[in-house]
Amino acid sequence: MSAEPAIAFAEQFDATLEDARRPMPSSVVPASGDRKGSNVHNLAKTRRRGSARDGLKDLIEPNWQLMVPIFALATVLIGFAIGALPGVLTLALLIAGSTIAALTRVAARFERDKLDNSSRRSMLMTGMVGLPMLLFGLGAANWTNTAHGHWENSIGILIIVGSLAAIILNRRIASVITSQVALWLGVASVSGSIGSLIALAIGAGVGLYTTVRQARADGRAERKDRERQRAQLRAEEILHDFEQTGQGWFWETDRRGQLVYLSPPIGDLLGIDSQTLSGRPISELFDADPQGLENERTLSFHLSARSSFGELAMRAATRGEERWWSISGRPLYDHFGNFLGFRGSGHDLTEKRRSEENATRLAHYDSLTGLANRLQMSQTLEKILAAPNLEHRACAVFLLDLDRFKQVNDTMGHPAGDNLLTQVATRLEQVVGEYGRVGRLGGDEFQVVLPGRHRRDDLAGLALRVIHSLSEPYSIDGHRVVIGASVGVALSPEDGVTAEALIRNADLALYAAKDGGRGRHHFYAADLHSDAEERRQLEQDLRDALVQGSLNLFYQPVVHTSTERITGFEALLRWTHPTRGPISPAKFIPIAEDSGLIAQIGEWALRKACHDLALLPESVRVAVNVSPLQFANPALPSIITNALAAAQVNPARLELEITESVFLNDDEGTDAMFTALKRVGVRLSLDDFGTGYSSLGYLKKAPFDKIKIDQSFVRGATITGSRNGAIIASIVSLAEALGMETTAEGVETLDELDLVRMLGCSHVQGFIYEKPLSFEDACARLQSGLTAIAKGPRAARASRHTMLRKVVLDNGGQQYHGTIRNISATGAMVEGLWNVPPGTIFRIMLSEGQLVTATARWCQEDRMGIEFAAPLIMDDAGRIAILTPVVITRPTLIRAAGGLQ
Repeated sequence: MSAEPAIAFAEQFDATLEDARRPMPSSVVPASGDRKGSNVHNLAKTRRRGSARDGLKDLIEPNWQLMVPIFALATVLIGFAIGALPGVLTLALLIAGSTIAALTRVAARFERDKLDNSSRRSMLMTGMVGLPMLLFGLGAANWTNTAHGHWENSIGILIIVGSLAAIILNRRIASVITSQVALWLGVASVSGSIGSLIALAIGAGVGLYTTVRQARADGRAERKDRERQRAQLRAEEILHDFEQTGQGWFWETDRRGQLVYLSPPIGDLLGIDSQTLSGRPISELFDADPQGLENERTLSFHLSARSSFGELAMRAATRGEERWWSISGRPLYDHFGNFLGFRGSGHDLTEKRRSEENATRLAHYDSLTGLANRLQMSQTLEKILAAPNLEHRACAVFLLDLDRFKQVNDTMGHPAGDNLLTQVATRLEQVVGEYGRVGRLGGDEFQVVLPGRHRRDDLAGLALRVIHSLSEPYSIDGHRVVIGASVGVALSPEDGVTAEALIRNADLALYAAKDGGRGRHHFYAADLHSDAEERRQLEQDLRDALVQGSLNLFYQPVVHTSTERITGFEALLRWTHPTRGPISPAKFIPIAEDSGLIAQIGEWALRKACHDLALLPESVRVAVNVSPLQFANPALPSIITNALAAAQVNPARLELEITESVFLNDDEGTDAMFTALKRVGVRLSLDDFGTGYSSLGYLKKAPFDKIKIDQSFVRGATITGSRNGAIIASIVSLAEALGMETTAEGVETLDELDLVRMLGCSHVQGFIYEKPLSFEDACARLQSGLTAIAKGPRAARASRHTMLRKVVLDNGGQQYHGTIRNISATGAMVEGLWNVPPGTIFRIMLSEGQLVTATARWCQEDRMGIEFAAPLIMDDAGRIAILTPVVITRPTLIRAAGGLQ
């Protein structure tokens, strides 16, 4: 081979390699924007057979058959260039090469469908690409040599043929290298020199190396692209499944706020094809809702401001049913920062809103009868009494109790009782009608609020109709049941101008109705009952309760502060009066002590506590209160010993709580009693520490195991400026020095719990962990474990008492008349003075001879809030000590007075 063919071959080979190194055209890589079209289908096909192909591209180019006309045209050009016709051998070579190239389509299908092995595919490529080029090179070289033509004419044609072949092969590196090597190998085989053959071998080696590297790179790119497409398809399938399950949906708008995509299930819910919604404003997906206008305005704002938003509750524009959606969205921008629109998601809120509405209804309505509950009735009454105009504050309140309802519950069971209450509610609503609101306060107590002014005769007639209707026979499970009803009536403003006053007075009227023979109604009157009559009646009822066994013990857990485990219970005496319901121990214990019943009640309580203690776990103790009168009884150790023996209880599990008042007469009998009790083996606890009458001297000789810190020190201990915390810390230090435990009583808030724990109290007792439980409930509580969990408010405010008391306020010698509406230990609300500047100091006569100093903190119209210079002293019942106690006779009010001390 001459120099010209060798130089031409080198130039053509370098150009071919440079062209092959260029990146693959975009037509080879699937377009990222075509997510749901043919690419997904092609990807699915690739996934079916991609692993067998090893990620390699097809080596046979379907357009390779275009080499047939190229060979023909090149043959004609070579004939003109050398001026001679081809010989038989040359013609046979050229025809054979064209024939093989013409079979390209058949070979391509065979490769795609039949060949999975890369070696076989390479052999097929060599035959379909390399052999035609080799035959054409041999034919062209042989023709030029036999015709003694000039190589410079044939070389140009061969270079053009090689370039066209490289273009047709579309950067398939292996195929391009094979075609070029085969073409010039054919030429070199006929007229090549040793140098040209060496150059050809070097070029072939370089081409082979480049081919291998490029094939590997193409394989990696192909696998990466396939993985990307597989991940893309997986994501599309997941999103599609997510949409179809109805858990959520997606939307997209253009820059004008018009929909360009919406999940198909949303169109189905709206009754409109999702394709039809394309191009329409996103606002058409929602209906205007009076309560949701704020969210609609928020959505419009975000769309116009092009800002992100989330969890907007919108009412869906569905027909036939009410549905709610929660939508979120964010703005889209291109890489130039141009706004493209919004894209977001949504999910169904319907069930959640229905649950919230149901919860709201349960919070305001009685679940059994469907009537308004205590909270709703209280809010209704407060709203009436807080009306801007005085004439609109008038109303009447009925309180109703069912007579003989407890008998139905006891004899027929609670389901029958519930059925009866439901029928009572229906009758009550029918009688009252649109004149007022009916509610159930709990149990068999009902309330009616009648807004506006009413004549007493009309109210009496309505009360009689209510009693008559509720007294008609009921049919329950085929049984005829007859009950009765009593009604108490209070009017505003005659009987009170606050909700608490009206309810209290209506309750007193109800008690008067019951006391008058039941089945009656009674209007409130100031002289319904006197203290003496109430006390006499309670004493007689208490004697009957002791004989009839109507007294009960409730148990309040005592919790260890560090482990938060229940270590014991305090037994609290409870009395449920047959007509008045539960009565506070603060009310009947003094009566029992005065009447001499306390000894019998105390002995019963000890025996009952020991009997219950035997059924509790061994690690749990029970504390029982011992009154000073019991302590003074020489037979107390014997009574305790008998009770422990009868119950077969370890004496160390019984704890006696003794108040400081036992030391009032500090004599030898007191010491002897302590000695006898410790000989029995019981534990001793000093109750209500710090509120008694003696000095600390008794602690030197009284063998107490525990000191109980009175709740009066715990309450208010967290208030800024209070000294209670220092007192508690001192008591704890004293107890630890004496080897005694400490229990903080009356802990009701989390901040109080944190304080007593920080100050070192070993035990805690109070509502923060549990209210007093019946023995059955206490046993059930222990079955869930001894661990206790604190539950309650974070902090508490001073207890307020509603009242209507005339007072005189003195400021700089000038006296004013006002009315106290409510009062606490730290302040009060006074009515009757206008435009009082905050900071004004008054001296107020709260009662005869009782003057306090107070500062005005705020004033609105004729009402002002005042703060006392020093907190007022509270009595044992939790009321202001210097004020005359308010007469309270109904159970619900008695319950508020506190627990057994």
